[in-house]
Amino acid sequence: METTTQLSWARRWSVLRRRAGRWPPAVRGLLWSATAGLLFTVLNAIMRELSLQLAPFQTQFLRYLAGLAVMTPLLLRAGLAAYRPKNIGGQFVRGGVHTAGLCLWFIALPHIGLADTTAIGFTTPIFIMVGAVLFFHEAMRWERWVAALIGMGGVLVVVGPQLTGAGGWYTLVMLASAPVFAASFLITKELTRYERPEVIVVWQAITVTLCSLPLALPGWTWPTASQWLLFVACGVLGSSGHYCLTRSFSVADISATQSAKFLELVWATVLGWLIFSDVPARWTLVGGAVICASTLWIARREVRGRATA
Repeated sequence: METTTQLSWARRWSVLRRRAGRWPPAVRGLLWSATAGLLFTVLNAIMRELSLQLAPFQTQFLRYLAGLAVMTPLLLRAGLAAYRPKNIGGQFVRGGVHTAGLCLWFIALPHIGLADTTAIGFTTPIFIMVGAVLFFHEAMRWERWVAALIGMGGVLVVVGPQLTGAGGWYTLVMLASAPVFAASFLITKELTRYERPEVIVVWQAITVTLCSLPLALPGWTWPTASQWLLFVACGVLGSSGHYCLTRSFSVADISATQSAKFLELVWATVLGWLIFSDVPARWTLVGGAVICASTLWIARREVRGRATA
């Protein structure tokens, strides 16, 4: 009976994958990106709690170490040769750039309010879209710019009334992390041209762990059992999120998927309501509706654009 049930679910999954494979690349990219945003939203909530208990750089190191530990069984099952990169130098460059962005982010995080942090973080898609034009010569149709700007407008509707500007120069430090993260994601896009998403995710965990270790040692505090469990959860969420994000880069133009980034604000609002019973404010609902509308609109325009082509 159990075997029959497993076969039934396997058939359903196979049919779903075949149907999804017929969707336009931009739609699949948006769905992968939206799923990554949901996973990262849950991850960031846990990481924020851990960073208040442990040193920020130690939290950064253990999060990626846990991600590597979670993926180790997959490495051993498939064999190390299956995860050997074609360009190991590119993997370390990407890991070093991403670590630099994380360091800037963690330096500024304790000194900036949540609303300011949210608003600054959503500037990354703009840098990514500019980089996609300059380095990949992607066709930047006006719809993509409009969707990104509308999404940013939706974010400002929500966080605008709470912005304080009290972070001083730390605001500039956090803003400096946005183009660094954008550079990391653009390198990832380049790597997807000849590396499998699984290989990129595994080597990101390896390289960021190695780069973060020297920063974590000076303020080291041994985690408790409950903190270790939370880091394991972070490892699962982070690795899954980066896999989804890498898949989105591999199936579609990176510029076409950036409007889905703004959905993270919607996910955060929904999770806060479901888990903490935080009733969203009126402007949060208005901004969320604007963000969802921009994402659905660009998905429809991308489908039409592909059909016309």
